[in-house]
Amino acid sequence: MLVPSATKQFMSQKIPYPFHQNTDFLYLCGFMEPDSLLVMQCNNSESANTTLFVPKRNIEEEKWDGPRSGIEGTIQLTGVDKAFNNTEIEGYLSKYLCDNSDFVLWYNEKAIVNRSLQEGVLKNFVREDKHYKNENVITALQALKVLKSPTEIEIMRKSCAIASESFIEVMKYSYPGVNEHYLYAKMDYECRIRDAEILAYPPVVAGGNRANTIHYINNNKIIEDGDLVLMDAGCEYHGYCSDITRTWPVSGKFTDEQRCIYDIVLRIQKKCLECCVPGQTMNQIYVYMLDLMGKELQKIGIIPQNCSNLVEAAKPFCPHHVSHYLGMDLHDTDHVTTNQQLQPDRYYNRRKLQHNQVITIEPGIYLPEDSYNIPSEFRGMGIRIEDNVLITSSKPEVLSSGAPKEPEEIEMIMARS
Repeated sequence: MLVPSATKQFMSQKIPYPFHQNTDFLYLCGFMEPDSLLVMQCNNSESANTTLFVPKRNIEEEKWDGPRSGIEGTIQLTGVDKAFNNTEIEGYLSKYLCDNSDFVLWYNEKAIVNRSLQEGVLKNFVREDKHYKNENVITALQALKVLKSPTEIEIMRKSCAIASESFIEVMKYSYPGVNEHYLYAKMDYECRIRDAEILAYPPVVAGGNRANTIHYINNNKIIEDGDLVLMDAGCEYHGYCSDITRTWPVSGKFTDEQRCIYDIVLRIQKKCLECCVPGQTMNQIYVYMLDLMGKELQKIGIIPQNCSNLVEAAKPFCPHHVSHYLGMDLHDTDHVTTNQQLQPDRYYNRRKLQHNQVITIEPGIYLPEDSYNIPSEFRGMGIRIEDNVLITSSKPEVLSSGAPKEPEEIEMIMARS
């Protein structure tokens, strides 16, 4: 099995982006340095050994980029059986090909996470005309990653707690006329002072009608008095993500029309949370969400009374799915399925939820201001409520429950701002 680390990425010349490790590599060995390679071998006697190839110690480069673990440090840090400098990868693999003619290679050639390693030394090894079978390592890895260990669950609880507490502080900091990037900065600050490494992804901080752009990340406009603000944000804590969305009135009080739509989304979300039990599928929850949404929107005149297919009628008002897996990646384990030939939509449909998985539940209703076929009082609103949920053998555990979502609680927090 070959699993490469990520490599450094540069925004210009010698200015690097913050390094983010390949999560499959990180999951297996916990090593944080770039341009490394994990080799795992298991022979017929079921004895296994692990080898890490790592950047060579270099005093001059370490003056600029910080210390490297080196061979001895890598073994002490990770517990692998052996370690070598990454300059020795090609020779190591060439010798392996000479000594072995019948083996199964696990390597993800389709999604290249380290092009320099791939083009430099791995390409010839992977494509060598030998009598072996090539399997995609992602399939095996994600089957493990989708089920969280007790330690992983504790880390994810902490990640969600940090983000939840930070949401409260951002709500307190909100006021009419605030710029979206102030709230972005406040979220980043509050997460970091609670020991998060970084935000888990570029957050959505969308005031007013901008909340109807699902992945709005410009975050640079003034939020006007009377607007709702939708924030989709989370943090990364020891490599594990949180992913929470809350919507609140920047003025501190929901209008009647805002409260009407908000209450609908909240009712739907609570009912979907109840479905987060072993045996359910994501698609079952999704269709259930659309059915609930269709009925609710029909009651208030957004969907016509003569409409019979409410599930289809609701889709334009919530163009995204209600759920995804969560873990070291924001959209975690996207290859997990009961059949690798299934289409992506069937991935949600066929894979049943299991004990110790973590997912999101995130219904939303989006009513752009140019939607002239809906009552005018509802136009320009985008409302989403998203929580992170641990599937247990009994009732679901909402890991992000510390982030307020009851409208009365939100208004109380805003009153203290």
